Amino acid sequence: MLQERLSMMKIWIIRWGSIWRDIASNVRTISIGGYVLISILLALLAVATVLAYLGWSSAAEAGVPPSGYLAMAIGVLFSLIVGAGLMTLLFYSSRSGYDEPAKIIPSDRDENPGSQN
Repeated sequence: MLQERLSMMKIWIIRWGSIWRDIASNVRTISIGGYVLISILLALLAVATVLAYLGWSSAAEAGVPPSGYLAMAIGVLFSLIVGAGLMTLLFYSSRSGYDEPAKIIPSDRDENPGSQN
């Protein structure tokens, strides 16, 4: 059991080393525009974090009525139902062949099957 865990840890370390090598090689190929985009996204993340902290700390003493908790529970439940339904439709569509590319099926009367008439 211990040997299995050690071998799995070695495999995991090797995989992470491979992932970090890929990331490092991709960083070398990023253009200046990529660095600008990453900088903008990091700045937006920092602003969102500060605003979330300020909003959380300013509403520390605000009480939530039971109707607020009920509304939140209904919203969470509805979101979960919609998400599960959409994932179900996605898997059903994928397994049923609806996502396959369109194919031209020649009719029996067609003398030239490659024509578009």
